Amino acid sequence: MIRKSSRAISVSALCAALLGGGLTLAASAPAASTPAAGEQKAPARYNAEQVHHFLQGFYGNHGPRQWERVHMVGDDLKKRAQKNKKYDVLLCAQNNPRDIAIGRVTTAQSAGVGWATVTTKWNRGPDQHFTAYVGLDARKPIKLIQIDCSPGRG
Repeated sequence: MIRKSSRAISVSALCAALLGGGLTLAASAPAASTPAAGEQKAPARYNAEQVHHFLQGFYGNHGPRQWERVHMVGDDLKKRAQKNKKYDVLLCAQNNPRDIAIGRVTTAQSAGVGWATVTTKWNRGPDQHFTAYVGLDARKPIKLIQIDCSPGRG
């Protein structure tokens, strides 16, 4: 009987020690993730999946509609597009494509920018590729902020 009671006491003591250690770790975890005085919490950012969804909706199958052009494009890019009446800056083309595909999205969270290759498919001629850039600041509505029509991307 003495043997059983000493084993029960030993097991109880071990559990209490482990539980106490676990409580110590759990209690210290929130303090480590809280920003120190003077530090600021990183702003919320859109992720790659959200950027891909945005670009698919923005471009659709044949290019952005007027509503997207007005409400989902950053001011600087909107001004650039308005200056080019004969060339669609947002599609890097003069006409509407037969189809549009959005490639894999890359995000640079620290820079606040995400991008993907956009492929336009045409009835005649080869597919064309350009890069669309999106701002990642989730405190603002997601918008297309830049287009790079340089050939050779894709």
